Amino acid sequence: MAISIPMRVKTPHKGRGLAPCLEPYHSRKNTTSETQCLRPNSMANEREITERSPKGKAYSGSSNRQIRFEKTAKSLACAILRNRPLEEGGCGCPVIVEGMRDERTLREMGFTGPIEKVNRGWDRSRLIAFLHSEYCSRSVPDGKSPIILLMDWDRTGGRLQTSIRDRLMAMDVIVDEDLRNTLLRTMKPEGRTVESLLPHSNSLEPLVHTFLYAME
Repeated sequence: MAISIPMRVKTPHKGRGLAPCLEPYHSRKNTTSETQCLRPNSMANEREITERSPKGKAYSGSSNRQIRFEKTAKSLACAILRNRPLEEGGCGCPVIVEGMRDERTLREMGFTGPIEKVNRGWDRSRLIAFLHSEYCSRSVPDGKSPIILLMDWDRTGGRLQTSIRDRLMAMDVIVDEDLRNTLLRTMKPEGRTVESLLPHSNSLEPLVHTFLYAME
């Protein structure tokens, strides 16, 4: 009668020479087939994660961009109406931006009223005194804030926004930050500066005009 003897294979054993390994060959797992079986599920999970928002709601990229641009255009339209000169039916509220490129971007978007720049060679105290005396001593037709503050929504712009807002509020001036708060939420994928809106003007302008027509 034949007796089956396990195959002895010599393997390293913690640096103490060779030790026998009694594991049968046929019990080893086929890692290649396992990887191939798991791959479709992994890819499905990756697609699911990619197609979900941070709150877990599924959306497609194109529709999400359209929604963001519509919200941006609506906020721009509101600011354009408040910025229009009084003789054109607006409120004459100035938009405060950082520099010349920001002003050029807003003009391209349809702003026709006053736009004041922070970078004009003045210290902060002189700028605040000018804004207060020029725009904050009169009543606004819509009864809202007399100044629209729009710094970039990056780290530097955030510090400027906080500094100017706090100084104006210390002088009992309410600051309109609605436009910047909207851009901070909707336009981060496209950029974090006012001038980053310019490459998207062709997409935003028709939407802005649609909202303006409905608001007027």
